[in-house]
Amino acid sequence: MFTTFSAITIIRYLTAFVFIVSGLMKIINPAILSGIDLPFSVNIMFAVALLEIICGIFIAINKQVRNAVIPLIIIILTAILITKIPLLETNILTFLFEARLDIVVLILLVTIFYKYSISNV
Repeated sequence: MFTTFSAITIIRYLTAFVFIVSGLMKIINPAILSGIDLPFSVNIMFAVALLEIICGIFIAINKQVRNAVIPLIIIILTAILITKIPLLETNILTFLFEARLDIVVLILLVTIFYKYSISNV
């Protein structure tokens, strides 16, 4: 027996996958973010990693999806501001190339948020 998946379900699973893997990599290999100069960067990175994993799981299991998407949108926007916006000093093409995954995931998160906001009305 085959189960059909809606587009939003596939988007949810793919987005959850990205954040769960990202969070796990930050915990397993903290040196990933060694180039970012923030106060308490290790503590912030660990908190962000846990938040990514927890919110990713909530999105994957379809529980509290709208509430789980909000912190992830904030994380992506912060990542773009801190790590990608400085690349605009080189050129716009470098910025767009380096920020492509962040931009796509941000659009997917906004799509999920919008879908779950409409369905609750």
